[in-house]
Amino acid sequence: MKFMKLGSKPDQFETDGDNIRYVATELSTDIIINVGSVKFYLHKFPLLSKSSRLQKLIASTIDENNDTIDIHDMPGGPAAFEICAKFCYGMIVTLNAYNVVAARCAAEYLEMYETVEKGNLIYKIDVFLTSSIFRSWKDSIVVLQTTKSLIPWSEELKVVSHCVDSIATKASIDPSKVEWSYTYSRKKLPSENGNESHWNGVKKQQMVPKDWWVEDLCELQIDLYKQVITTMKTKERMSADVIGESLKAYALRRLPGFITGTIQGDDFAKCRCMVDTISWLLPAERNSVSCSFLLKLLQASIALECGEMGRKEIMQRIAEQLDEATDCDLLFHSPTGETALYNIDIVHDLVKQFVMKHSARIDGSCGNEFQEICTKFTSADSKIKVARLVDDYLAQAARDSSLPLSKFVDLAELVSGFPRPTHDSIYRAIDLFLKVNICHHL
Repeated sequence: MKFMKLGSKPDQFETDGDNIRYVATELSTDIIINVGSVKFYLHKFPLLSKSSRLQKLIASTIDENNDTIDIHDMPGGPAAFEICAKFCYGMIVTLNAYNVVAARCAAEYLEMYETVEKGNLIYKIDVFLTSSIFRSWKDSIVVLQTTKSLIPWSEELKVVSHCVDSIATKASIDPSKVEWSYTYSRKKLPSENGNESHWNGVKKQQMVPKDWWVEDLCELQIDLYKQVITTMKTKERMSADVIGESLKAYALRRLPGFITGTIQGDDFAKCRCMVDTISWLLPAERNSVSCSFLLKLLQASIALECGEMGRKEIMQRIAEQLDEATDCDLLFHSPTGETALYNIDIVHDLVKQFVMKHSARIDGSCGNEFQEICTKFTSADSKIKVARLVDDYLAQAARDSSLPLSKFVDLAELVSGFPRPTHDSIYRAIDLFLKVNICHHL
């Protein structure tokens, strides 16, 4: 982690309990500054030499014959103010990714400008941010996380936007140019683990995976994550499938139960916001995310009662890729209070959309004979897969004794005209349905 030391004098700030800070010198303090719940016993002169705001506040105390100043809106609170105060005294302070934004916002609040004194705190922090922090991958992520509690100051000072751009720019570069450390715990190819064979006794350079940045961005809260991904999209240097991989990794990390379709978490609204945002960030390109992931996203959207518009868009995406799904992907649990085990209505809507899309695609294919043949071939292949998918799904759903016959038949009829290499699965589904739902009651 990058850091910057300022000042040369020993730190003489002392603590008396939790709420009192004072400078341990022979010279008596002559001003009390209350920052939040903490009292600072300080000297006027060092503060006057660096802070325009304190000059004005101290001048007002002299007029009022008062030696106390109250500051209740200091960005960063007492800790950030203490950094600024120590800088005024010339005492050693260490800035790093965790405290630099708070110090920058506090310095702005205190008006520690170059017009007050050359080499003032704002200037030094800006140099540190530009020359060190924003050049570091992990420091930029840490800094961006700290900006959240300092809004609107961190936004108005453009720390957030500079940080977002720094992260997005680094994530978008050619992986072969990545020279910094990053977190990557997922399965890699042998060549990506540095285990490649040596040729002529020389070890090849370790390959950096295209999605090297994905796990580190999972540390960001959803609103900051959204800003970074959106900025990366505008740069148009990142492939859609890698963006999709990032969204999947974020959902798995941040939404407990996502993979099983049973979202867990104390903050219902927060989980809903995450699902809505991930859905909004989906790349427009087909196959940028798997159908299985889209179905998990749809399950989460239903469970969290997300917006209907977003849910419809996810369903349209699924219909485009339904031939990639498995029957287990479609086993949506019914809403609470319903007797049926599985939500067959959602599956019916997805299959219906698939049928409509493929019908429209075939009707609209004309002109280029080769293209028309390819379209029909692809459509036929997809229909075979979806027919098998629905047959297998019905065999699973038929085990539910609460499944209405009408819904079973309606779904089966949607793909009744689709080609199949074999009808074994639909016969098995019908047999199971009869055994569970009819013979059981005889």
